[in-house]
Amino acid sequence: MMKQTVAMEGVKGQLSRQQSNVILASLISRSEDTGVFERHLALEEKIAGSPLVIGNRTQLFRDGESTYAAMFKAIASAKDHINVETYIIEDDEIGRKFSDALIAKQAQGVQVAMIYDSVGSLQTPKEFFQRLRDSGIKTLEFNPVNPLQARKGWEVNQRDHRKLLIVDGQSAFLGGINISGVYSSGSSGQRSAGKSPQDRKVPWRDTHLLVEGPVVADFQKMFLETWRKQKADPLPERIFFPPPVQRGKDVVRAIASSSDDEGGGQMYNTLVSAIGSAETSVYLTFAYFAPDERIVGALIAAVGRGVDVKIILPGSTDSALVFHAGRSYYSELLRAGVKIYERKDALLHAKTALIDGVWSTIGSTNLDWRSFLHNDEVNAVVLGIEFAAQMNAMFEKDLAASAEITRDAWHSRPLLARLKEKAARVWVYWL
Repeated sequence: MMKQTVAMEGVKGQLSRQQSNVILASLISRSEDTGVFERHLALEEKIAGSPLVIGNRTQLFRDGESTYAAMFKAIASAKDHINVETYIIEDDEIGRKFSDALIAKQAQGVQVAMIYDSVGSLQTPKEFFQRLRDSGIKTLEFNPVNPLQARKGWEVNQRDHRKLLIVDGQSAFLGGINISGVYSSGSSGQRSAGKSPQDRKVPWRDTHLLVEGPVVADFQKMFLETWRKQKADPLPERIFFPPPVQRGKDVVRAIASSSDDEGGGQMYNTLVSAIGSAETSVYLTFAYFAPDERIVGALIAAVGRGVDVKIILPGSTDSALVFHAGRSYYSELLRAGVKIYERKDALLHAKTALIDGVWSTIGSTNLDWRSFLHNDEVNAVVLGIEFAAQMNAMFEKDLAASAEITRDAWHSRPLLARLKEKAARVWVYWL
């Protein structure tokens, strides 16, 4: 029996205590250990600041091609509005295909709005965005690098790292995938110089999520709040919050983090809490790994409780400083019994976590100081064993394509690698 009521919402708003307990009891009954599930619910409820929302349908994507195909299908179906928020949009084949699709919908009377990050999209020509504006698309540059264009003070270190696509207030895409040709199959990419993974034609591996149902309203609120905080001109009136419709049985919580948050933000604290309450397993997959002491301590403490802790990280990267800074934590973690793996055949860009086979998250948040302190991020937390089973299958597939980092091998690494780690560690706060 639940010892407390957890706030839940459905298509008709907030559920009663009795309705919430019935749904939670159903979720708990499907898990092997009801105590684990209850504990995650209780701890997360104190931190997240947003309700669990029932009646959603989710779809998991593990590559750019399938994600883009679903996105273009959703864009083509739009009737009222499309809101896009992205860190990177490139002037390449994928970026132009996106812009063409959005311009076509704008011409049909569907209002399109786009937020793009000034630093993330720095390489994209201004003409690319002017074409969007000329078509009637409302386009907002987040925290412009040029201080003369700043609308709310020059905050060049505060970035919008979110990836959101919201269609008609009824479906939302989020995760780690930017709008860039590097996610296309066999792409060599264009974003890094020198001996980068792209130069070696290593494909990118990322994770994205489609959510349909009442929780989309929470993601919509995040987009509109970012638009407002950037002091942009008001958007035209649209049906941003249509009457919610039940689409499935998934229970989802939308979590936003921003540089305005104190103490690392909601997603950071939610993840620390989830790791801290883990009883059986913690499976993490992250593109950028430069954790703080709380994260390291939570992982080590979990191993001490007998929890199986496995982390899959990139074996190659598009950010050398973060890559080497992350590796500077390996010795301490390996010594404690954390199992670390590096993906070798792809550039790993996913940001996911699976804990105790019941708690899952997908989003834009990395395990680094930039995500904790300097970025606007967005994640979805999905509760339940059915979705967790899909996450576990994805994790096992990544694990099979990764090489385990053993203590003996790590202690034998070259001196040059150790020096790079020490040098990168100095800059960990700013990476």
